[in-house]
Amino acid sequence: MKNLTTLLLLFISITTFSQTITGDELLEKAIQFHDPNGNWETFKGELFVIMETPKGLPRESKITIDLPKEYFSVTAKRDTVINTFTVIKGDCSIAEVKDNQTLEDLKKDAKAKCERAKLYKNYYTYLYGLPMKLKDKGTIIHQKVEKKSFKGKEYLVLKATYSKEVGKDTWYFYFNPETFTMEIYQFFKDTKDSGEYILLSGLETINQVKMPKIRAWYYNKDNKYLGTDILSTKK
Repeated sequence: MKNLTTLLLLFISITTFSQTITGDELLEKAIQFHDPNGNWETFKGELFVIMETPKGLPRESKITIDLPKEYFSVTAKRDTVINTFTVIKGDCSIAEVKDNQTLEDLKKDAKAKCERAKLYKNYYTYLYGLPMKLKDKGTIIHQKVEKKSFKGKEYLVLKATYSKEVGKDTWYFYFNPETFTMEIYQFFKDTKDSGEYILLSGLETINQVKMPKIRAWYYNKDNKYLGTDILSTKK
């Protein structure tokens, strides 16, 4: 009976809290957990990520981020294939000339690599910079916080959309109601069965910023497993 009363009080507390806390307040509490000293804005460090997929070979990536110098680089290795993409203050690495490559081919190759480099930069700095990246310009934080159950566990859920210049997707961030740890994020595109959800587990602390160690990706529409990213500070 005592345990039942405790659970009931906890449920009432979470429900009441989700009704009174605003989106901005929830975001601040989550940032206080993940980046208590405000280190993300001047983050400089290396991340090592192994991506595992059901059918493909693992991909090992070394990611270097230096936000003050506006420097980003990722070197990815899958089997014997190694690729490096670098962005420095918006400028990309130039593609190497091949023996049979014309000037026009070189320009096209350089443009394609530059676009991919910027894509990787945005991808990694956004996901590993969460929830702090939700303070970026163009992010619209919805003030109504919902209490939702996901796979049998209760969460406080923050909704974020973006200005048309930034993006069209709708994102939901699921936070532990007691610790404010970010444990799930989910995004939708044009339809309800589009997009993916990502289950987060474990923490890796890099430069005093707490980042999810394991990210497991699934489709929203059928819960199909896509792959897992595993973060570490050492290769």
